Amino acid sequence: MMQGNWQLARKQEKLIRRAEIRQEIRRFFNESEFLEVETPQRIHANAPEPHIDAVASDNMWLQTSPELAMKRLLAAGYGNIYQLCQVWRAGERGTRHLPEFTMLEWYRPNADYQQLMVDCERLLQVLVPSDQLNYQGQVIDLTAPWPRMTVHEAFARYATCSVDVAIENDTFEEILTDEVEPKLGLKPLFLTEYPTPLAALARTKQDNPTVAERCELYIGGMELANGFSELVDPIEQRKRFEADERIRQAAGKPPYPMPEEFLRELEQMPESAGMAFGIDRLIMLLTDAQQIDDVVAFTPADNL
Repeated sequence: MMQGNWQLARKQEKLIRRAEIRQEIRRFFNESEFLEVETPQRIHANAPEPHIDAVASDNMWLQTSPELAMKRLLAAGYGNIYQLCQVWRAGERGTRHLPEFTMLEWYRPNADYQQLMVDCERLLQVLVPSDQLNYQGQVIDLTAPWPRMTVHEAFARYATCSVDVAIENDTFEEILTDEVEPKLGLKPLFLTEYPTPLAALARTKQDNPTVAERCELYIGGMELANGFSELVDPIEQRKRFEADERIRQAAGKPPYPMPEEFLRELEQMPESAGMAFGIDRLIMLLTDAQQIDDVVAFTPADNL
């Protein structure tokens, strides 16, 4: 008699909870008057980012994020929208990383990144009504509002160099991961006001153009979400994309096409804010899982 797949069987309780969490997320956004949308997962071009590599699919690419397509919907006049979908990033693998993972993204026209942080607080209040989360033997207090700390302040407190030096030496991601993140603690915390060279698709602050209106959420020592007030200037966005593409090619990475459809329509997009939230890591927290493999049915190691 053949034995069942015990490694898959042992995940059943967490996978049932995963399904419940996804339903609760949908209920939260539906009741908040967001429209759930679906966009293609195989696209002609992603946003070129120096430290994110896309997966080729014939003459197209698997999406690293649904961001560009969702912004095109905003440019076409859609209101609040959200999406739960799969995204792919080549070479990402570890206890908290998968090359294919589940992303929640939502966008609000006529809003900024401050509203996104409130959205995150409200979502966790729905998912954890007690405001008390037990994770890896620790009790995490989720009572809102959650503290904010600027990236400059975090590097000044915890890093061996300033954020400006880290950017100049192209070691920002390394120092953030190795020196800063381990010292942020378990309680919820937003890192805010990323330096302009790290603005990506975010707009800069009007009263301080050296930083962008960008935030990242940490809970339980894990980065869960990344959001910003959106840049809606197509000329500036093209310049940033071209600069990032030069960095990619200087590092020996293959050239990426420009997302021309997105750039053509960006001028029609209203002032907006958008957040990308890692669902697998969220489920790790809510089910007290030590590694990401425990909260997905199949991993790249599984031979299907």
